[in-house]
Amino acid sequence: MRWTVLVPMRSLPSAKSRLVELTADAQAHRALVEAIRRDTLAAVTATDGVDRVVLVVDEAIVTDHDMVVQRAPGLNAAVVEAQLWAHNRWPSNPIAAVVGDLPALRPADLASALEAAQQADRAFVPDSSGAGTTMLSALPGVELRPAFGVGSAARHASIAKEVEAAASLRLDVDTPEDLAAASTLGVGPQTAKLIAEMGRLPPRGMMSP
Repeated sequence: MRWTVLVPMRSLPSAKSRLVELTADAQAHRALVEAIRRDTLAAVTATDGVDRVVLVVDEAIVTDHDMVVQRAPGLNAAVVEAQLWAHNRWPSNPIAAVVGDLPALRPADLASALEAAQQADRAFVPDSSGAGTTMLSALPGVELRPAFGVGSAARHASIAKEVEAAASLRLDVDTPEDLAAASTLGVGPQTAKLIAEMGRLPPRGMMSP
């Protein structure tokens, strides 16, 4: 199967507000968030089996990818809109929604998860805490029924099959501690450059549970 992957991205400056303490000013915060996103998109785009990446945004941005600007408020409503938009254009493709803050993502890890996801109408990958969700997928003609947000893994478990995934697909970055954990795992070049320029991260042992 060849996949269409939706990547939701909240507009700046409000995106990733808990990373603000790592940066000197709003411009530096923007640069860090954009670096995380670029590394995530590069990994998703390089994944075997992915035909295209569709950005799901609340404000139009300049991009080389397909893009859906949401009309209804909220992340889940945006993903529903984007799935319908993508299905109307590429009805034979299964669709996965992958969060946009996975700077340590390896293409091979995403490819493995997508291959496993083909065995169920819907499938999901929980985040490193086990409470959130980093990927939700659906086969052609099946609604994603996204329920992202606090405690989303339990909600997705009621409608989708959990698939095993490597750490790089489960480690989404919301806090400085998350970024430290991702850095230990190994982040992409854009994020690595920004981390080096910042010159400081929380100790690895302080990673969020």
